[in-house]
Amino acid sequence: MLDLSSLLSTFSNPGVMPLGAAFLPDWLNPAVFLNNPALGPWVLLLVCGIVFAETGLLVGFFLPGDSMLFTVGMLIATGTIHIPLWVFCLAIFVCAFIGDQTGYIIGRKTGPALFKREDSRFFSQSNVQKAHEFFERFGGRAVILARFVPVVRTFVPVIAGVAEMKRSTFVAFNLIGAALWGIGVTLLGYWLGQIDWIEHNIDLIFILIVLLSVIPIGVELLRARKGVVKK
Repeated sequence: MLDLSSLLSTFSNPGVMPLGAAFLPDWLNPAVFLNNPALGPWVLLLVCGIVFAETGLLVGFFLPGDSMLFTVGMLIATGTIHIPLWVFCLAIFVCAFIGDQTGYIIGRKTGPALFKREDSRFFSQSNVQKAHEFFERFGGRAVILARFVPVVRTFVPVIAGVAEMKRSTFVAFNLIGAALWGIGVTLLGYWLGQIDWIEHNIDLIFILIVLLSVIPIGVELLRARKGVVKK
């Protein structure tokens, strides 16, 4: 059974995931690398590559997805990034969708072998196990909910493939999740990024994003407990 408290403590560990800009090296800190004028129009490709790697490749679990999307929206709002918002939103949505589909295919191809793979610098069996428990707990909804949980969002599509979730069902949930996460977090950054206080307290906002991301999981766990009590 998935223990929410252990899940939250694990994913709030700075050594496991980025909570805010203060905890990240410059090359992983979106508030730093997205502000680099040398990137110019290449910033779109960089963001798309990170979104795809985090959602589609097992080695991308450490990448700063939530904070990066929020920062992109904020920098577009402040005029630092000159690429239109709709272009970014569309590109992020497509890459997030393709990323999860790639993870699903990896799961279908590797199957049980994934659970026998040895730990390495870029792979941990504990992450696979947490994603498996997450999927077992929430079923199809996990594909959507996992989008908002760092590390878990990298592994859940793979677990869905391992579990041989019906392809059409996965695609439907994936479309919804890619839109809510990819477009939603970017738009949130765009709208809130126009507020001066937000811009000057970006570290605090990154932490708040992480805390908000676990609310849907908490709601689902409470519902599940109530269901067990009623039975």
